[in-house]
Amino acid sequence: MQLSDKIRNRQTGIITYGMTPPKASYPPEQIAEIARKQCERLEGLPIDGLILYDVQEESDRIEQDRPFPYLRTVEPTRYSSEYLSRLKLPKIIYRCVGKYSGTELAEWLQAEPEQERFSVFVGASSGKQEVTMSLPAAYELSRTANPKLTFGGVVIPERHQTKGDEHLRIAAKIRGGCRFFISQAAYNVEAAKDFLSDYYYYCQQHDIDMVPILINLAPCGSEKTLDFMKWLGISMPKWLENDLKHSNDVLDKSIRLSQKIFEEIFEFGLEKGIPLGCSVESVSTRKVEIEASIQLVRDIKATIERRLR
Repeated sequence: MQLSDKIRNRQTGIITYGMTPPKASYPPEQIAEIARKQCERLEGLPIDGLILYDVQEESDRIEQDRPFPYLRTVEPTRYSSEYLSRLKLPKIIYRCVGKYSGTELAEWLQAEPEQERFSVFVGASSGKQEVTMSLPAAYELSRTANPKLTFGGVVIPERHQTKGDEHLRIAAKIRGGCRFFISQAAYNVEAAKDFLSDYYYYCQQHDIDMVPILINLAPCGSEKTLDFMKWLGISMPKWLENDLKHSNDVLDKSIRLSQKIFEEIFEFGLEKGIPLGCSVESVSTRKVEIEASIQLVRDIKATIERRLR
């Protein structure tokens, strides 16, 4: 079954892999070589789609200095078409809509009107960020400019712990046309289950069809990666952070924890009929962490298949 059918049918078990395009400052031959290696890793991987992130600077979101400097990356649509064409997979393009004008976003939406396309619309990283387009306006523009484009949104379960309204945000986005969601990297099981519980009961009470939510997993292979993940806003319980910092093999510990976290969240979703899936990424460019994330995809696929038999 194709990705579009799985999303339309609100199917459990969708799997994607996410990555950030190379730095825009790299020469074309270096970008091509990076793409070649990525294609080799991803060909034959049991995923339904490839996510390409649209990175924004985010310095106004947090006062703490960014552990890694922000560098502009190759525009994800161009990277997909010019460098990843050999990958016969649906590409899900993240779009930080606030940095585009209505004309710019409309042009992007209307490109290749006959192609089946997927996107995730992302709003401002903070209330301080100046934006030229809001998420609701982007939803409306997408529905009118290209009804064939399937778009989704981002869900942050940890935000539910502090604000208690993430399920209301998601319900509003579903009403706006979002057909699926991808979570922030999951390291907090209780936050995820609290959100999913409220999401489930709210949808039941208001006769809303639940759409697929892909639980994001991002392995952590070093203390520097851990610092970057925390800067990104990824929430970790103190006990888990301590276990990673004091582990003899941070990456192996992170992988095993990620598997357990996903299994518990997935089981919770199965009990309630919530269509959950998984999206895996590596926030690090280190080869060992990337390869670990690739293996994690295979392990998660096996877990899902075992539970859906």
